[in-house]
Order: sequence, then C-alpha cells, then structure tokens
Amino acid sequence: MTALSQLHSVMNAQRDSRPFARATLRRIGAFARPHRRRIAQFVLLSVGGALLAVATPVLAGRVVDAIVSGKDSGVVVRLALLIALIAFGEAAVGLLSRWLSATLGEGLILDLRTTVFEHVQRMPVAFFTRTRTGALVSRLNNDVIGAQRAFSNTLSGVVGNLVTLLLTLSVMLTLSWQITLLALVLLPVFVIPARRTGTRMAGLQREAANLNAAMGTRMTERFSAPGATLVKLFGRPDDESVEFAARARRVRDIGIRTAMAQSAFITALTLVSALALALVYGLGGWFALHGSLKAGAVVSLALLLTRLYAPLTSLAGARVEVMSALVSFERVFEVLDLKPLIEEKPDAEPVPEGPVAVEFEDVRFGYPPAGKVSLASLEEVAALDTWDGAEVLHGISFRAEPGQTVALVGSSGAGKSTIAQLLPRLYDTDEGAVRVGGVDVRDISLASLRGAVGMVTQDGHLFHESVRANLLLARPEATEDELWDVLRRARLEELVRSLPDGLDTVVGERGYRLSGGERQRMTIARLLLARQRVVILDEATAHLDNTSEAAVQEALTEALAGRTAIVIAHRLSTIHAADQILVVEGGHIVERGTHEELLAEHGRYAELYRTQFSKPLHAVAPIPEGAEVVA
Repeated sequence: MTALSQLHSVMNAQRDSRPFARATLRRIGAFARPHRRRIAQFVLLSVGGALLAVATPVLAGRVVDAIVSGKDSGVVVRLALLIALIAFGEAAVGLLSRWLSATLGEGLILDLRTTVFEHVQRMPVAFFTRTRTGALVSRLNNDVIGAQRAFSNTLSGVVGNLVTLLLTLSVMLTLSWQITLLALVLLPVFVIPARRTGTRMAGLQREAANLNAAMGTRMTERFSAPGATLVKLFGRPDDESVEFAARARRVRDIGIRTAMAQSAFITALTLVSALALALVYGLGGWFALHGSLKAGAVVSLALLLTRLYAPLTSLAGARVEVMSALVSFERVFEVLDLKPLIEEKPDAEPVPEGPVAVEFEDVRFGYPPAGKVSLASLEEVAALDTWDGAEVLHGISFRAEPGQTVALVGSSGAGKSTIAQLLPRLYDTDEGAVRVGGVDVRDISLASLRGAVGMVTQDGHLFHESVRANLLLARPEATEDELWDVLRRARLEELVRSLPDGLDTVVGERGYRLSGGERQRMTIARLLLARQRVVILDEATAHLDNTSEAAVQEALTEALAGRTAIVIAHRLSTIHAADQILVVEGGHIVERGTHEELLAEHGRYAELYRTQFSKPLHAVAPIPEGAEVVA
C-alpha cells in the first residue's frame, strides 16, 4: 500500500460524527477536580463581571432620563463617575478572570502531559515497536494543548457569557417584556446552525489532528540521521516531498474550510443581532414617542441587547470550541485507556542480596496481539492487524548459577532475544516462571529488578545528550572519578579525554557521532556504572569489525567478571568459554552443553560452527523435524 492510499484509508476511517460519551465528560471532571477551588473562584468572578457588565447600560439609560427630564447636572456627573468606576472594575475583574482561566488551563496541561508521559513509560516494548513516534508525540503536544483550550478559553467564555445572558434577560424583561420577547424571536437562528456546525467542526478537527500527527511522524523519521541517509541512498527526496505535500495540502484545505465555516457562522449571527438592534430602536422609539416607555429605557434596552446577543454569539460558537476540545480529550484518553501489560504487585519484594542465579522453568510465551498494545491511529492505519499472538517460546527451561555465563545461539528468529527480554521483564511469560535469586520476576519490584539486571543490545543506543548524561542514566549519583573509572575499564578513557568538551561532549542523536564500537563500549561503561549483578548481552558485537570487536570483548570481559550472564551470540568465537551453551531453534532448546561437548555431538551447534569457520568436522547429523528439548 502506498503512503497516499494509506492516508486515504485513514482519512475515511476517521470521518465520523459519533457523539461524545458521557464517560469522557466524567473523566474531564476528574482531571478538573484538583482545581475545583480556583474554578469556584473563577465562577464567582464571572458572576461579578456579569453584574458590572449589565450595570453600565442601566446607568446609561438613567443618564439619558436625567438629561431629558432636565435634572441637576450633578446627577449626570455622579452617574458618569459611577460608570467610569464600573469600567475600572470590569477591567480588573477581566484581568483576574483571565489569570485564573490561564492558570487552570496550564495546570490541566501539566496534569495531562505528566499523566500521559508516565502512562506511556509503563507500556510494554511491543507498544513502541508498533507505534509511530510522531503520532505519539502529537498526543502529548497538539492534543493536550487542544484540551487545555477548553479550560483557558472556552470555560471562561461559557461561564461569563452564560451569567451575563441570564442577568441581561432579567433586566430587559423588567424594562419591557414586549420588546424583549420580540428580540428573542430570532433565537432559533443561533441554536440550529450551532448544533450542525459543532458536529461538522468536530469531524474536521479529528481529521486534522490525525493528519498533523502523520506529518509529525514523517518528519521525525525522515529527519533522523539513518532516515535521511536511507532517503538519499535510494534517491527519493522528490517522492518524499510529494507524499508530505499531500498531507500538508489536506491540512490546509481543512483549515480553510474550518475558518470559512466559523466566519460564516459568526457573520450570520452578527447580522441577526444587528437586525434585533434595529427592532429595539424602532419599536422602542415608537413606545417612547407614545409615552409608554422612557427614552432612557430605549437606550438601556439597545445597550443590553448588545450584551445579550454578544453572549449568545459566543455561546453558539462555544459549541464548536467545546467539540474541538472534546476531540483532543478523546485522543488523549484513547492513549490512557491502553492498559500496561507489566504491573508491579503491591507487595513486590526486592532481589535477594549477593550473587544471584537465573532460572527459566517451562517458559511459554507469545507476543501480545495488536489490540492489547496499540491503536490504529498511532500506527496510521485504518484498522489494527488481527494477528493473534502465536506462541514463540515452547517450554524453555535452564538455569545459570551465580557467576556463570550461559550463551544462547541459533538461527535468526529462533527466540533468543525473546528469552533475553523476559529476564528484565520487558514482557511477562504466558506460562512458566522466570526467577532471579529464586524469586519470580513478577514478584520483584521493578526498581529492584532494574537495579539487578542489566542489558547491552546490539545497537548500543545513546541519547542526544552529553557523555556524562548518557552514563548517569545508569546511576545519577555517580561521582566524576567513578565516571572516569568505568570509561577506563570500558577502554574509552583516552577517546573521551580527546573530545572537545570531554564528559560534556554531546554524542549526537542515537550516538551517531561515535563509531559502532565506541557506542557499544559506552553502553558497557554504563553497565559497569550500574553495578548490576545479572548481565544480558544481546549480540553486542554482531555488527562490529575485528578491531572494534576486540576492543569491545576486552570491555565485556571486565563487565562480566563475577556476574551471572546471559549472552546471545552470533559469532560463536565469542562464547567458547561459556559455562553452558544453549542452542535455540523454533522456540525450543534443542541442544545444551559446553563448547567441546556440543562439537562432539555433531548436531546443530557443530553445523553452525562449521558454517562459520569452514572446519571439516565429522559428519554432522541433521536435527530431526520437530525436535524438542535435549536434557
């Protein structure tokens, strides 16, 4: 499927006008609950502001009556001064209300962002392998800000305008109920289009949010060092620009449609309010000329009408804003509704002190299906795949005694890395148990498990931060001397001292300013700093040249000293000295033993060894189809 057709399917899937569930509103209320005191203060200020807003037209009418009746000029001056004081009061109340609404909005952003960030951090690795990074970042940025507008802008407008509307209507009815009712005849013109426009705008907002997330994802991938390199190598910059422009044009079209719909809606409502104002002046003037209404009352009604239709216009437009904000809330809650698969028990215990053994007992495991760990909108697809998570590990059992090294070898996709990921509890087993120090990892606190089990992967990932920051990720309280000590033991001290800023040199995104071997040794230095008692090496030298491999092997020898180790090896030359070698094929352990024992068996291990080193071993017997565990 091309990117453009994929975009089209996502757009069609997202074009809906489903109503928002009451549960969404209840959850918004839950986020607002910690701010209820300020919300109450804001509502009180809104009431006070509305009272001041209504007072000015009434006083203006009295000024007109005083002038027409020829009263003392002092009355007019006092009324004018009172109107001026009310204006100052309105300004002060407006500023304070804006401060409160901004505080509420920014507080909500803080709560939403921290909640989503903490929640995402607890998601399993499968979530990140499926999710597009830009789409996820969009939820934390664009959608959270969209939700914030509901409190910083919409809330202030709805509360203030609603109170103003009610007070204005009350005062107008006391002045002339006939004129007030006639002015309200045009009210349905506000209500009917408001409902239709709100629903339509919500659909456009949802589609725009998905398209913006898709563009963010595309930029995140293409602007990274490996992504930009891949595009250049295959000579596709023009094609990439075309596909990006298709999304950008769709966002532009939605923006134009949204702006025109809002503008036409507000313009129509403004026109209706002007017609109503003409009605008040015409009918009110007729009543005044026939003596049934004072001239001041006509002026007050005209001024109050502007205070009536302005809130009506804002409240009608607020539906559009509310629907847009609800879309943002809905997209944020969509992420929060994904349940983390790894949960810590309330009574979780620490890893036992001292050297620890590692044990796998009849472990069976299948990767979770998409519906449990992902969202279609985060993958930019119309629907998640229906793969049911077939079992990939079948009854894995072995034990690594304290201080021993157990090596896992076998074909690509045999399940070696999956076994390794179960030990630090990146995933949980479906059946069986994984134990560290005799305790099931599901009964161990996550902090204690992370402090006891360390892992070096084949990509040697580093953050776009300084050497110091990348090392301190393992142990933030480490001293300067400790940092240089682990760099020396990882054979990196000379390199880091030669860098422009030493420990404060930024290594670049994913550490791309360093070579592959240097990145690997940096991750080993981080492992040494963490002082973890169990070490997992997932093909740590798979993509290195001979020189880099030799340097990394020296660092690994230092890292493994006295530690229980699980080593996944592609190059069999690196695991000759392992205490036990497990041959994994198709999710089964088909052979186990030392290097010499497995060579003597002339089985799968001997075949792998012969393939790598082209040594003429004796006839190598093939592994029977469906072979199970070899004791």
